[in-house]
Amino acid sequence: MLSSKEIDHLNALHALSDPKAILEETFKRWPQASLSFSGAEDVALVAMATKLLPKPRVFTLDTGRLHPETYQFLQRVRTHYHLDLEVLAPDAQRLQAMVQKKGLFSFYADGHEECCGIRKVEPLRRKLATVDAWITGQRRDQSPTRAEVPVFQIDPAFASKEHQLIKVNPLANWSSTEVWNYIRMFDVPYNALHDRGFISIGCEPCTKAVGPNQHEREGRWWWEETTIKECGLHRRADQG
Repeated sequence: MLSSKEIDHLNALHALSDPKAILEETFKRWPQASLSFSGAEDVALVAMATKLLPKPRVFTLDTGRLHPETYQFLQRVRTHYHLDLEVLAPDAQRLQAMVQKKGLFSFYADGHEECCGIRKVEPLRRKLATVDAWITGQRRDQSPTRAEVPVFQIDPAFASKEHQLIKVNPLANWSSTEVWNYIRMFDVPYNALHDRGFISIGCEPCTKAVGPNQHEREGRWWWEETTIKECGLHRRADQG
């Protein structure tokens, strides 16, 4: 287990490192680290990981409500990089009970947390209980709630005293422009929705295209306050 001091040292060591160097450090320390792939521009990390390992461990969440373009994109990435892409699904009984009681669009009335909890957070929690480290595509420029995200951290939402879980954010220091420069330079596949004004892509009912000069997260859960635009996958301890 790493101490807080060791985590601080890692962050100081890689304060100016590029994402590929951070991935190298991660795979050296945690050879079984798993990369979470949401079907948006964090595909850049998948491309980098395949240059370092012949078969990186990559997983994605299928909420059952993704855009058709996202499903097509996931398959394209699986084929392009010859991945054994692990697809996580929600618990069928819990999902059926919620839909039976509240319908398919209850989140517009009472917020997205319950639906995201069943479709995303719980499947992720089950997965992360089996790994020591996971890699995400979080960036500091994505939203106010991510402005201080470190490169290395003890996961604030899913770690426990019994199970130390390290969360690695190799793109933390990169801007959206840098990510897209990498995608264009290396001809990395990307979600077709990006060409139609979608920047941050999640479930179909909860995602829309954004206009000029709008922040990327304004297209997610647009009917809610900006300060709570997280689904629970990356919530900090001080966000409940």
